[in-house]
Amino acid sequence: MRKAATMTGSLARRALAKSAVLVIVLAMPGAAAAQGFAAFVSPPRFEVQAKAGEARRHVMEIHHVGPSTGRFRLYTNDVSFQEDFSVQFSDALRPGSCRPWVALERRELSIAPDAKYRFRFEVTPPPGTPAGECVFAIMLEGLDTTKVEQGQINFPVAGRIGVIVYVQTGGAAPKLAISGSRLLVSKGERQPVIDVANAGNATGRLEGFLVAKDASGNEFEMSPENVPIFPGRKRAISLFAVAQEGQKPPVIQYPLVVKGTLEWGKNRETLDLRFEP
Repeated sequence: MRKAATMTGSLARRALAKSAVLVIVLAMPGAAAAQGFAAFVSPPRFEVQAKAGEARRHVMEIHHVGPSTGRFRLYTNDVSFQEDFSVQFSDALRPGSCRPWVALERRELSIAPDAKYRFRFEVTPPPGTPAGECVFAIMLEGLDTTKVEQGQINFPVAGRIGVIVYVQTGGAAPKLAISGSRLLVSKGERQPVIDVANAGNATGRLEGFLVAKDASGNEFEMSPENVPIFPGRKRAISLFAVAQEGQKPPVIQYPLVVKGTLEWGKNRETLDLRFEP
């Protein structure tokens, strides 16, 4: 195997949140679909604990679901998160990038229809790397383009997937704290949210289930939105009612009381909240 070119030798609901995803990104604006690209990647992201000077190998599974053999290109990108929490990918190597730490198994790949491929990569932080977090993405791009008509113009369309890898070195970890709760009202819809600050040096996510009881006496479970909370930043995390199998989520009658425990890593925080209309 070659290193970046060559590789160096060496609860059903919660599961749904961590399952494989199908992502299609269009290469040209205004196009409606990239019909020549259809792939699942699992897991949808990696949170890697790394040691300086030590190579660690990881595997992602690519499932090509197109009707004919799919041809793909693999490469890395730098990642930045905007103030609105949107993601930007960049081919340019940014200062402090950890992409030089990464070795990909290969650069191009062909996968038969409805077949899977276990793709390997290694991350090797150099000796002396300080504690902290570095983020990059492994990009899976379709080499087979499709032309999509829009008016009198044909747009060449290619799809790609960006799998984000959070590399945490030197024991870096999130330090989350819930600083408040409120009822967010938008377009007449009410949404319970908690404000979460991260004073640590790594990205964190809240997990767990809470027990809620609304003004009508209905009891049901709620869970936090599965989104990243970045180091040194605060984020409003929505709490969503969990639907029972085969049923719609309950219609909440306010005020709402929410109790229970949320966790991240080995940490836990007990909540006793009330949301007033």
